[in-house]
Amino acid sequence: MDHRPQAWGRPRDDVYGAYDASYLHTSGPKQATQSPIVTGTSVIAIKYKDGVVMAADNLASYGSLARFTDTKRLRSFADTALVGFGGDVSDMQYLDRHLTELAVDEAYANPTSSPDDAAANTLSAANLHKYLGKLFYSRRSKFDPLWNQVLVAGLDDDGEPFLASADLRGTTFSSPSLATGFGSALAQPIMRRYAATEEDAAQLTREQAVDVIKECMKVLYYRDARSLDTYSIGVVTKEGVEIKTDEKLEQQSWAFAERIRGYGTQTV
Repeated sequence: MDHRPQAWGRPRDDVYGAYDASYLHTSGPKQATQSPIVTGTSVIAIKYKDGVVMAADNLASYGSLARFTDTKRLRSFADTALVGFGGDVSDMQYLDRHLTELAVDEAYANPTSSPDDAAANTLSAANLHKYLGKLFYSRRSKFDPLWNQVLVAGLDDDGEPFLASADLRGTTFSSPSLATGFGSALAQPIMRRYAATEEDAAQLTREQAVDVIKECMKVLYYRDARSLDTYSIGVVTKEGVEIKTDEKLEQQSWAFAERIRGYGTQTV
């Protein structure tokens, strides 16, 4: 061994040869995100007779820190579909750019002079969901997954309301109401009171569906520590996509906390 301080811990090159660091090199795929750091919480959505209502709060948490309070997690695709992102924010931004490029490619591939013809030649929500499911599965198969679960809402090829989910493993499924994150435990039971089946969802009006979503957002704000009282809500119908990005929960107050008393001498 070379006992000079500047070479401690290294074998002598003149005796053992130069250090071989080839094992540090890898020919595998590029791996950007292996554990989510900045994340968004629940996305919730419910069908009604003419379309789908979806909502997600505007918080992106850095671990357990409520760091970014203006992160919009609902995206419109070609004014025909609505996509809600839960999970890693950096992967969400990648998917957002990817879907923007896809929408541009679709527009150039199907040039039309009529807005009605353009809508007919654009990917439907059902087509978009199938595409995203394949994309998630492809990345998962390369051991470089996109750490997201997305909800895709819109209309299917028959013009009926469509709502489905895809996650980082490429698992896909559909339901009259869907939620990601803690919403699957906290909001889903509320939505299933009104839309347990497709027949129930077909009886809901737009106003009723919006009220159900707002009630769920209220519950999530109080019960999910990674949530916020400012949220985005979107409605997708055959007329297009409407998104409001700065909705505020009304009459939300933690004033009752002032009446909570702990141990020790107190004046009530």
